[in-house]
Amino acid sequence: MKAPARSQVGYSKRSRLDKLGVKPGMRVALVGLDDDAFRRELGGRTTDIAEARPRKDTALILFAVTGPASLARLATLQGSMRRDGAIWVVWPKGQSHIREDTIRAAAIAHGLVDIKVIAFSETLSGLKLVIPLARR
Repeated sequence: MKAPARSQVGYSKRSRLDKLGVKPGMRVALVGLDDDAFRRELGGRTTDIAEARPRKDTALILFAVTGPASLARLATLQGSMRRDGAIWVVWPKGQSHIREDTIRAAAIAHGLVDIKVIAFSETLSGLKLVIPLARR
C-alpha cells in the first residue's frame, strides 16, 4: 500500500515515528507498506528493519491492509512479535469495507487489544494493537 510522504500529520507536533513509538535501534517490520519515504524516515532511527516478513522478537510491526481478509494474518504476525511489542494496522481512510471497528473486531478475535489510533498520513489511519497485560 502506497502512502504519501509526511513525517507529521494532524494536529500533533510530535513526529510520526514518535507517535508510532519507534525507538533508536528497535527491530521493526514493514508488512505490505509500500512507502519509500517512510522507509527513509524509519532508517534514520533504526537499521533493524525487515520487509514483508517479520523476524522473531520484532518490537514493532507496521501492517498495511486494504480489506478485512488480510486481517487473518494477525495471528501469524503476533507470533513474530515480542510479548511487549505492538502491531500497527494501517488502512486507507474513508473506505466502507475496512474501518477502525473492523480492525478492532479482528484484533479481539486474535487475542489482541487496541490502545491508540493515529493519522498515519493524509490518506492512511493506524490502529495500535498489543497483547493484553494479563497475557504477557
